Amino acid sequence: MAQSDLTRVVEPACRDLAEKLHFELVDVELAREGANRYLRIYIDKPDGITLNDCETYHRAVAPLVERVDYDFLEVCSPGIDRPLKKQKDYDAHVGGMVEVHLYRPVDKCRHFEGELLGLEDGVVSIRTDAGVKQFALREISQCKPLIIITEEDLDMAEAEDMTGEEGEASDDRQE
Repeated sequence: MAQSDLTRVVEPACRDLAEKLHFELVDVELAREGANRYLRIYIDKPDGITLNDCETYHRAVAPLVERVDYDFLEVCSPGIDRPLKKQKDYDAHVGGMVEVHLYRPVDKCRHFEGELLGLEDGVVSIRTDAGVKQFALREISQCKPLIIITEEDLDMAEAEDMTGEEGEASDDRQE
């Protein structure tokens, strides 16, 4: 199946199913990795996708994508660094830090990081240390939130692993 068929036929069916199950279809891709072809469907919902959500959607979507030539069907969460694809994605991340990857270098660079100023008329604007940079959407291979994990974040995560809900040490052993 050609990419245009994937976009024209498969994606609308996947989107309709996602809406029926109260999910958002984020993306559908057919990717070759080695000798295998992976049909990956990314879904999301406001409070995040669970493994059970992926399983439910996988079972429901499998019959709808039978005509696609793939070896593996994967239904996934887009993750916390979900690529920005739609206007609403860009709007939701205005003011946050993003990383922009370009198809071709600009000023001898294909990767930029900065504060997202917005997407307007097909142009993404970010504020970098070197000033405001603008890129046409067609120049961008990927734009996603920049995830910065600090030492404090790691300390907090470790503390949460060692404590119960009330912040007290948790010990599940039977006495």
